[in-house]
Amino acid sequence: MDEVQIQYSIIFPALASLILLWCMSRRNEKRNEMKNPPPSPPKLPIIGNLHQLGSFPHRNLHLLAKKHGPLMLLRLGRLPVLVASTAAAAREIMKTHDLTFSNRPLYKVHKKAIYDGKDVAFGPYGEFWRRMRSVFVHNLLSNRRVQSYRCIREEETSLLVKKIEESSSSPSSSSSSAVNLSELFSNFSYDVVCRSAFGGKYSESENGRKFLALVAELSEAMGALPVGEFVPWLSWIDHVSGFDAKVDRVARGLDDLLEGVIEERLENLKVESFKENFLDILLEIYLDESSDVAIEKDSIKGLLLNVFAAGTDTTSVVLEWAMAELLRHPKVMEKLQSEVRGIVQHKHDITDDDIERMHYLKAVIKETFRFHPPIPLQVRMARGDVNIMGYDVAEGTVVMTNAWAIGRDPMSWDEPEKFEPERFLNSSIDVKGQDFELIPFGAGRRGCPGISFAMLKIELLLANLVQKFDWKLPDGAEGKDLDMKESLGVTVHRVTPLIAVATKVT
Repeated sequence: MDEVQIQYSIIFPALASLILLWCMSRRNEKRNEMKNPPPSPPKLPIIGNLHQLGSFPHRNLHLLAKKHGPLMLLRLGRLPVLVASTAAAAREIMKTHDLTFSNRPLYKVHKKAIYDGKDVAFGPYGEFWRRMRSVFVHNLLSNRRVQSYRCIREEETSLLVKKIEESSSSPSSSSSSAVNLSELFSNFSYDVVCRSAFGGKYSESENGRKFLALVAELSEAMGALPVGEFVPWLSWIDHVSGFDAKVDRVARGLDDLLEGVIEERLENLKVESFKENFLDILLEIYLDESSDVAIEKDSIKGLLLNVFAAGTDTTSVVLEWAMAELLRHPKVMEKLQSEVRGIVQHKHDITDDDIERMHYLKAVIKETFRFHPPIPLQVRMARGDVNIMGYDVAEGTVVMTNAWAIGRDPMSWDEPEKFEPERFLNSSIDVKGQDFELIPFGAGRRGCPGISFAMLKIELLLANLVQKFDWKLPDGAEGKDLDMKESLGVTVHRVTPLIAVATKVT
């Protein structure tokens, strides 16, 4: 009897609390309701539409948009979330009302691991953010800087090709052997960024491998959906599930490694001059008391994390999906090889001038971006109330532009579920943020400034892979059998590593 009374004494207050919280959330929703909000799917008490996101939010939001329209308003727990699923809706957000939607939400993982928004990717829009972006663009990603990294791109491409050649002529097989392309692409991207940012390679050192693993964990954490962000009084679930502990561990690990690199470089600068890498440029600004741009150490760390998170993951993901699609579509592979080999002919090295003539190569890469945008959901937040496409949207509303859905919109693309690079051969559509049918790098103020940096790496490496090797799947598997399942994260990787057999072309 006493046990029953104890149980009732716990259950009834808990239920009463739930009912009270639901009533309060309903009252707050009504208080914040606009006169003409976008259409919304039905929602559950407390969690709203959270249950409808599933394991692959970009896919499930695409299905919801088919029913509720190109702009729809969800309620994810306490957060109002506007979802844009067409090129026209994306244009309204990223161009027409770009300034209004120039903020990004700052969640627990960003506050802990990326220095509370003291960076370019997640920092709030304002004077500080504009100064940091200016430092970021002019000192790392200007056209002059990107061209200065040409030697690094070419050397790292040659090293990757050499690794594949060694494998393809290994004693274990007379002419070819399987290689883990996912791993090679990840290390390639990491080394190019390391050399550009730090002036040296770290992938083969213990700390370098640890840093790469932590960056991957950070990307995974940023793509997760921690319950406490949406329903604060359920934040204990994030603690019990281990999510909070993981974020703390990753944040500490990254900070320790970055602190070590910065302190070591500061010590060396006592006897050395500044070099032409991003870290030295930032440290030169940091140490210059007369500089117009004041920058603190946490901002240096945040900017470095931006470079690694965007510069390594995005590039390797695109290369991974591009090669997967080429293996699935042998005729596309043959056509691309014919173009590249015809232009390069008997030359050993591929030049930038050669790549400019490779129109089908560029079409294959664009089609990969359309079919597999590396960051399918591009997130912003409204800085004020706004009317968009006839609908009222409140200040503080989170905005998700579904690049994955836009790439599959039949209003923008013929046969959108078909991988067909030819669609770009007679099209002026590009990935630079002016054509909202194809926005893998976003657009407007919050568009990724590293487009040229990424594209030059991708084009050069992919051209070399199809020029120097013939490719097939292991064990006689056919392209249609290739596992194309996606993993969950900020960037969408393959679940399984991409393994392929390379045969050197002689």
